[in-house]
Amino acid sequence: MDSLIQKIKQTGNPTVVGLDPKLEYIPEEIRARAFAKLSAEHDAFECAADAIFEFNKGLIDALCDIVPAVKPQSAYYEMYGWQGVRAFWRTIEYAKSKDLYVIADCKRGDIGATSEAYATAYLGNTNIEGSLKRAFDADSVTVNPYLGSDGVLPFAQVGNNNHKSIFVLVKTSNKSSGELQDLIDKASDRPMYEIMAKLVNTWGADSIGENGYSNVGAVVGATYPEQAERLRKLMPNTYFLVPGYGAQGGTAKDVAKSFNVDGLGAIVNASRSIMCAYMKDGGDYQSAARNEAVRMRDDIMSVIGN
Repeated sequence: MDSLIQKIKQTGNPTVVGLDPKLEYIPEEIRARAFAKLSAEHDAFECAADAIFEFNKGLIDALCDIVPAVKPQSAYYEMYGWQGVRAFWRTIEYAKSKDLYVIADCKRGDIGATSEAYATAYLGNTNIEGSLKRAFDADSVTVNPYLGSDGVLPFAQVGNNNHKSIFVLVKTSNKSSGELQDLIDKASDRPMYEIMAKLVNTWGADSIGENGYSNVGAVVGATYPEQAERLRKLMPNTYFLVPGYGAQGGTAKDVAKSFNVDGLGAIVNASRSIMCAYMKDGGDYQSAARNEAVRMRDDIMSVIGN
């Protein structure tokens, strides 16, 4: 997590851009170039993947000097088949070549050897005939913890061994999150998201870095500011990944609850509002995305510590 914090300090910007592309988000001229190659040898999935990567590459070029991180969501690539997964890999590689911190938003969750295999894929090294190779060389990955410690500890261990981090789902931004996360545990009289917070503290206790934060972060939605404020007190050494700003309704005042008094402790995500800014504001998509990313940065920085 220290690596992420260093990039946040360098850019003065506690935000991450979600790269969640659909074809309908991509400018017509990019789609036209990609699908001009449609043939028996270059099928529709490959054309779509080419368009996605060109779009992502342009966004990364426009944003790499003002944002510290990007967060590609794997589902938006998997829906375009193995060609889309290749675009996911290419996006990670290109973002890292621009010195961006990459959070692979995969929300993986399983147990034992399977969990370790997922962790190895995104954070570690795969052993191929005695040679260690990185598959998806992300800096961090999101983890679904509802299989318990068996599902999370392999990610934490592989992450620690490779100087990487994870973000565990604690209180998510979606409307139905309370169906499970707000249930009250009778033994402690606490909601489940607070029980999860306690586990996150335990899982990250042995990886506190020089900035005072562990390598086990938490996903805490901007759409639930009261819960975020409570979780911030319960997890003082945990970095928050905060979705829900912008298109989902979260405001700068809402996300401010996720930060510590040191001005650190959280990184706020926006996806569609940046990727699709050109649809609202006009002009080329790179300039529109950059302008929106600057506006978001300034909006959030204006309330941190206030």
